[in-house]
Amino acid sequence: MILEKLAQDIVIGDGGAIFELERRGYVSAGPFTPQVVIEHPEAVRELQTEFARAGADVIQALAYYAHKGKLRDVGLEGALEEINAGAVRIARGVADEYGLIVSGNLSNTWVYDPGDASSEKETRQQFDDQIGYQIGHGVDFFIAETIEYLGEAKIALEAVRAAGKPSMITLGFKADDKTLDGVVLENAFRELEDLGADIVGINCFRDPGMMLPYAKRLRDAVSCFVATQPVAYRCSHDKPYFQIQEFEGKVAFPLELDPFVLTRFEMAKYAMDARDMGVNYIGGCCGTAPHHIRAMAEALGRTAPNSKYSPALDLHSIIGDEKHIKEKDPRILCEQKYGRAHCHFLTQGGEE
Repeated sequence: MILEKLAQDIVIGDGGAIFELERRGYVSAGPFTPQVVIEHPEAVRELQTEFARAGADVIQALAYYAHKGKLRDVGLEGALEEINAGAVRIARGVADEYGLIVSGNLSNTWVYDPGDASSEKETRQQFDDQIGYQIGHGVDFFIAETIEYLGEAKIALEAVRAAGKPSMITLGFKADDKTLDGVVLENAFRELEDLGADIVGINCFRDPGMMLPYAKRLRDAVSCFVATQPVAYRCSHDKPYFQIQEFEGKVAFPLELDPFVLTRFEMAKYAMDARDMGVNYIGGCCGTAPHHIRAMAEALGRTAPNSKYSPALDLHSIIGDEKHIKEKDPRILCEQKYGRAHCHFLTQGGEE
């Protein structure tokens, strides 16, 4: 289903569910584990419905970090099956209502060590466990994401292929263009394509401006489908990934990232830029909320269910058209229309 849809048109992914649910009070920053699936399934369903109504074509099961190692940290290793199966069931219910595609989800394991051959078995077991618990509840394909080692990505790909489902394997790059095991991005993605990955891509860590130059190199390097899922937090050439942004003299990650959130217009531009360079699957990662996805969908020429609530600023009482303006404050009226530089002669109380 996903491959046929990609062959016909761009596919819009959903957003950063774990970070958005943390912002809403349902996920603990730190472990970032998805026990919300069994503790407050209604919150997961509501967010995924919002992504669906915003124009996403794919709903990802909320199974990021739902593996044995991370769940052990929060005393929920015994809930491994319940969380993984529940995550897919919730996503499937939303997807069926809106005619969308469901992806299973695998994340970096924090177990893989390229210097320790024995870690490969544990890494594969964690992937197999999650796949086994997810696959029977309505998964159309699997996304393996936020993986920094090519070796770990290859294990994830092997596990997905063994399960007989299409694969989307995405790598994350922080400081430079190499995986943590030292493979430059073009070579890493060519190897994944050669091993049978259906979709390869880049996700997390970088904002659109820092990710798309890498995505262009990826697009030029492979012939399979390409995906991008940047964070919606502003980065810079000096600080190219979001975990090292600073706010008021200290690192903002993960609790003070609000000043770095990209606007809906910036994410809309990202969607168009990605389309123009030939990216096939355009989604978002941490910080990407439903309003971003709607702006992206509309920028790509789509009409989403929630497009009926898109801005109608002409009806606003302050910034609307002449028929609807009710505001009396001259400074607000002047600055809204002409900008601060042209209205410097006004103060809050009127003319100087």
